[in-house]
Amino acid sequence: MERGYKIDMRGVIDRFEGSFAVVGLDNNEMKNIKRELVPVEAKEGDVLNISEVITIDYEETEKRRKDIEKLTEDMWE
Repeated sequence: MERGYKIDMRGVIDRFEGSFAVVGLDNNEMKNIKRELVPVEAKEGDVLNISEVITIDYEETEKRRKDIEKLTEDMWE
């Protein structure tokens, strides 16, 4: 997270539609965010910290990916 910004919301990029990123927020709402406001390198599944500046939370993204991977492994055992 960039120093000096308070995280107002956190969400996960569900998909991109045209000029918008469709983001599922932690409060279960879906939000369309203009693509130009999202970091260029952002991709589906990335966790975003949403405040005055939108940043990718790489640690949380990796944690959630590992959690999902573990859940899917457990399904097939």
